[in-house]
Amino acid sequence: MSAAHEDHEDDSHGQGRWELYFAIASGVTYIAGLIAEFGFGAPEPLVLGLYLATYFCGGFFTVRGAWGSIRRGRFEVDFLMIVAAAGAAAVGRLSEGAVLLFLFSLGHALEEYAMARATRSIKALGELAPRTATLRVGPDELVERPVEELQVGDVAVVRPNSRVPADGFVSVGSTAIDQSAVTGESIPVEKAAVPDVAKALANPDAISSGSRVFAGTVNGPGAFDMVVTAAAADTTLARVVKLVTEADTAQSPTQRFINRFQRFYVPAVILAVVVVLAVGMIWSAEPFGDSFYRAMLVLVAASPCALAIATPAAVLAGIARAGRAGVLVKGGAPLETLGKVDAMAFDKTGTLTWGHPTVTDTIPAPGVLVDELNAIALATETLSDHPLATAIVRDLTELVGANARRVATDLEAVTGRGIRATVDGEIVLVGSVRMMAEADHELPVEVKASVDQLQAEGRTTMVVTHGARVLGVIGVMDAPKAEARQTLDVLRESGIGELVLISGDNQAVADAVGRSVGIDRAMGELLPEDKVVAIRNLTEGGRTTAMVGDGVNDAPAMASASLGIAMGAAGSAVALETADIALMADDLGRVPFMVRLGRATSRLIRQNLIAALAIVAFLVPASLLGLAMGPIVFIHEGSTILVVLNALRLLRFDHNRDHHGITHEDRPAGRAGSAAPRQELAGRTQTELDGRVE
Repeated sequence: MSAAHEDHEDDSHGQGRWELYFAIASGVTYIAGLIAEFGFGAPEPLVLGLYLATYFCGGFFTVRGAWGSIRRGRFEVDFLMIVAAAGAAAVGRLSEGAVLLFLFSLGHALEEYAMARATRSIKALGELAPRTATLRVGPDELVERPVEELQVGDVAVVRPNSRVPADGFVSVGSTAIDQSAVTGESIPVEKAAVPDVAKALANPDAISSGSRVFAGTVNGPGAFDMVVTAAAADTTLARVVKLVTEADTAQSPTQRFINRFQRFYVPAVILAVVVVLAVGMIWSAEPFGDSFYRAMLVLVAASPCALAIATPAAVLAGIARAGRAGVLVKGGAPLETLGKVDAMAFDKTGTLTWGHPTVTDTIPAPGVLVDELNAIALATETLSDHPLATAIVRDLTELVGANARRVATDLEAVTGRGIRATVDGEIVLVGSVRMMAEADHELPVEVKASVDQLQAEGRTTMVVTHGARVLGVIGVMDAPKAEARQTLDVLRESGIGELVLISGDNQAVADAVGRSVGIDRAMGELLPEDKVVAIRNLTEGGRTTAMVGDGVNDAPAMASASLGIAMGAAGSAVALETADIALMADDLGRVPFMVRLGRATSRLIRQNLIAALAIVAFLVPASLLGLAMGPIVFIHEGSTILVVLNALRLLRFDHNRDHHGITHEDRPAGRAGSAAPRQELAGRTQTELDGRVE
């Protein structure tokens, strides 16, 4: 946050505090004036002086606000209040003008206080990052430096239970970090050192979430060294604070409409006041003072205070609540749009699925033990650096005990087919059915059936042979996230009419993923420009559509949708900039939470607007029928405060309730060794394996 911005916030906070002091002072002098006038029969100059003091204290900031509006060529509520108070004084009703300014100034000060509650949690983000960092400048030499002086590549030491000073990655050590301030995750996240510091520094965007750390997050009991990847002004925390601050000033469609409405409404109120004054004097032939006083009552009754604050209060509270849940909303427009979404499209990879291959099935051939299949496959794939091999090594290592490990040698890649190696003096093949046919391996009927079933479910299949024996088949997939189906079910409950999957993978994979997570319609084999066309088709008929993706390669489709929602944005500057709503954590369960929050915000805006208009509709006739200034001002200002308090209920919007029990696991475990009926999952098809190059 810039110094200029901090100074501006300090000035606003100081003005709000002084405005409350002045409002209280106006109340004290007004009550003293009433006591002096009616309780003690004090001399008129004393009573007059107390009421004038009320005018001064209650009108000081009101006049400032009115003058600022007039200089911008606009007549707003402050101006109407000053005119009404001056009019009351002009006809000798000084006490009623005093109570008007007292209640108006007190109401405005309380509104500012209530609104400050909504912004406090957002502004507090800027204070999370520590002021200094401990840098390692030698093997045993540490120095303290301001975080503003940190440069990319610096090595900082983070001690237990301290805040992380910058964005970067763990280079030495391990720990658990509370990232709730940035990502909204309630449970500390385990962190470990990257395997290759130079490689990670050269490509920070590719660093795994298990090694990436963010400025302002809280370290747990472990100490670690970290390498800085962003200057202080470019950290995720700094970008979030900047974007949220800009979102505070960005107006929603309803806000813009209300502002346009007020430009005509306020002059119309002034015209109505002139008409009331003319009717009373000319047609009713009543004294000027009575007609003027009634016109001032109408002026106060028709002032749109609650109307003006109804929408921004709800929008700001909604943005603040989303921020506390680790979601960045860029202004009122996305929040209101979210409340109207009736169709939602999801990218597949990394959104509904984990974005990396996972072993889901190891099915042995008849007469073969699953442990032998796993051990032979693990030994062979350990020699390969292919992504599918990485998945097999990662997922089978925990299933194959150290005593059962085999050793493979002489790895050879067979382009487009698989790999060949030697284990215990015999040739091992791991690859496609085509590779087995070319090697003259006759597959048992049971193995063929398993391959066909896995491929129908969208898996990539790899047959494993050892010598002349067929050991079985391994199924690999880009697994759907554990919470994907539950999330989509909750979205349907929230009123989303159609849920669509769009993917660049082939149609069979898209269909398999769609079936496994319960999507309504799956579209595969889409290039980026095809995704844009798909989104445009989805919006036909006036539907409001949201696109959920990673905010990087999905940016064109997001831009074409009514609303773009990016997941895992804490690790992506592109996602933060391109999305309308950014989920800082890679947590699909926050999507229904945001939909419900958007709907709740829209509902509260409607409630506030209806209440504001109803109060005006009641007060205007009441003022014409003789209701006194005191009750009118009390109801008028009371309704404004109630509108703000109603909006602030969004700050208590229940995040856990709206998850509906959705769980967020690191990765669904594969069912290695299970030949029992399997839950439908989805992944890559055999055609992808055929393109495998070792």
